Amino acid sequence: MNNRIEPSEDNIKIAVIGIGYVGLSNAVLLAQKYNVVAVDINHERVAMLQRKQSPIADKDIEEWLWNKPLKLEFTTDLTGAVQGAEYVIISTPTDYDPNNNYFNTESVESVIAETAKAAPYSTVIIKSTIPVGFTDKLLDQYPNLNIMFFPEFLREGKALYDCLYPSRIIAGVAADAGEEVIAKAAFFSKILQECALKEDIPQLIISPAEAEAVKLFANTYLALRISFFNELDTYALEHGLVTANIIKGVSLDPRIGDHYNNPSFGYGGYCLPKDTKQLLANYKNIPNSIISGVIESNSMRKDYIAEKIIEKNPKVVGIYRLTMKTASDNFRQSSVLGIMKRISAKGIPIIVYEPKLSDDSFFNARVIRDLELFKEKSEIIVANRHDDRLNDVLYKVFTRDIYFRD
Repeated sequence: MNNRIEPSEDNIKIAVIGIGYVGLSNAVLLAQKYNVVAVDINHERVAMLQRKQSPIADKDIEEWLWNKPLKLEFTTDLTGAVQGAEYVIISTPTDYDPNNNYFNTESVESVIAETAKAAPYSTVIIKSTIPVGFTDKLLDQYPNLNIMFFPEFLREGKALYDCLYPSRIIAGVAADAGEEVIAKAAFFSKILQECALKEDIPQLIISPAEAEAVKLFANTYLALRISFFNELDTYALEHGLVTANIIKGVSLDPRIGDHYNNPSFGYGGYCLPKDTKQLLANYKNIPNSIISGVIESNSMRKDYIAEKIIEKNPKVVGIYRLTMKTASDNFRQSSVLGIMKRISAKGIPIIVYEPKLSDDSFFNARVIRDLELFKEKSEIIVANRHDDRLNDVLYKVFTRDIYFRD
């Protein structure tokens, strides 16, 4: 007689390890219907979330934490969280290690090891971005764990929105995993579908390595598109042409489309810099020119932008915001930092307006929190993205933001 209790909203427990913007958005999404325990090693971050305060800038997450009846708990106890969990979702950071030219996957490996001890027959869903072939290595190392890879395609600042309206759901499952494991992957895809607001979401089950490649190639294509329109803008500037007119003409081709075409100082942020480098590392001795060219183009763009500013011989350069996007709180690998460092290397004084900074200096530049004082002291204001608060000093502003959008 089969006494197994069938999974339901009431008895399924899901553990989410790592509550950055990927983990937190997934935790909030799933907690609409299922019991979710979200884990992080940062006590302060967990304490904030227990007070229903989001540690990341995402308006939807902030609103849902306050106003939605979520089945959601936050803790620093990983062992307790994974025990009895139907699914363990890993969304810990995998920064690119420039010394090894590879992702640093220690956080993922550590969570896997702890999970194998505390819940040795768990189903583990990796959502952290990882190198191609990484999941297969873990499967060899932990044969009792059901490990699969579900890539994420989330935008910073709009992560919950992208969970609610996903472009696709992709499951990376080993071909020889067996019917039960494949059924678990299909059921998790179903959970994501039913918690989303979008209907008829395209779904795909492929091998883990193929799913890992999808993530890296998708982000590298986005970086390629950014670099393409940035190089178009460089050409237009050098020949006295109107960038917006050329972009409009190019984008009217439906095969290209009028999207993701706003020039900038270069791509940056959490994902694109590290994912493009990781994909190039995965190529190793495989012939390529486009992948390596994307990375080179991004560096050249920052060189070019810095030179255009330096040519103006400014007495003081003001850096308006270090963040990559208007609604972001992240300035890791921000293209503005690259511009700032290049200008500073020429001995040009720099001041910074960045409300997110608590220190009075940043990279030897004075931090000014009074916007009016910042405008007054700056001879040129360098802004990767336009802000209406700069409208009264547009004659000082240097930006390549044509459409005033991310």
